[in-house]
Amino acid sequence: MPRAAQTDGRPPPRQRPEGVPRAVSVDFERVELAGLSRHFGRRRAVSNISLAIRRGDIVGLLGPNGAGKSTLIGMLATLIAPTSGTIRYDAASADQMGADLRRQIGLLAHELHLYTELSAQQNLEFFARLYGLAPDAVVAPALARAGLSDRAPDMVSGFSRGMRQRLALERTLLHQPRLVLLDEPFTGLDDQAVTLVSSRLRDLAAGGAIVVLATHDLDLADGLVTRVAVMSGGRLVGDEGGTAGVRERYRALVQQAKGGGGVH
Repeated sequence: MPRAAQTDGRPPPRQRPEGVPRAVSVDFERVELAGLSRHFGRRRAVSNISLAIRRGDIVGLLGPNGAGKSTLIGMLATLIAPTSGTIRYDAASADQMGADLRRQIGLLAHELHLYTELSAQQNLEFFARLYGLAPDAVVAPALARAGLSDRAPDMVSGFSRGMRQRLALERTLLHQPRLVLLDEPFTGLDDQAVTLVSSRLRDLAAGGAIVVLATHDLDLADGLVTRVAVMSGGRLVGDEGGTAGVRERYRALVQQAKGGGGVH
C-alpha cells in the first residue's frame, strides 16, 4: 500500500534505489541529546548539551578550535561514550540499538579511512562489501557523484587532498545512512568541488537524512545549513535557524559566551 503524502513539511521517507539491498533493520526520525557531557580527566570537552535534530536538518556545528565539536560528533557516532547525559535515536539509546544503529550512521572525520595502496574503485568496493551491499550496484554511481569516474582505476596515493575528500565522502554515504556526521567536509576542495559537495548534502537532507557538519568555513555554512548550533568552551551557546548572516551571528554568540551568556 503506498504511503500517505507528507503533511508536516518534512521530506518524505527515503526510497532505496533498485539493486541496493536493505542494509539495516532499524531507522529513526530524530536524534535528541539531553544533558550530554564528556570529560577527559579534569577537562570538560563537552558540558551539559541538550539539542534535538530531525530528518531534513542540515546542522552547522560551529565554534573555535577546542570548542568540543569533534568530541560531540564522536559521541553522536557512538565512538565516544558520554560521561553523563543521554543520546536517543527516536526512543532508543545506542546500547539498545547496538550494531544496527551504527549501520545507520555515516562518519567523515579528519582521518579519511581510505586505503592509499588501493584504487578509488577498490576502496569503494571494499567498503560496500563491509556494509553488505552489491558493489556493482553502488560503486559506479558513487564515483560519478564524486566526479572521479575517470580516475576509478588509479591508486588513491596519487590523489590530491580534495580528491581524497570527495572519495571519502562517497565512502561515508555508500550505505545510505540516516545520520550523516561530517567533520570539516570542505577541507582541500576547490570551488567546483565545494558546489558539488554542498549540492550532495542538500539532496541528502531533502531525502530525509539528518546531516550534522562541523566547519570553520562560515561563508560555506551560510546558505547551506538549516540550523546553526554554536559551541564555545564545550557548551552550546546558540541554536538558531540557518538564515543569512551566519558569520555575524556566530561572532555575537561566541562573544556573548565569553561574557558569561549562552544556552543552558
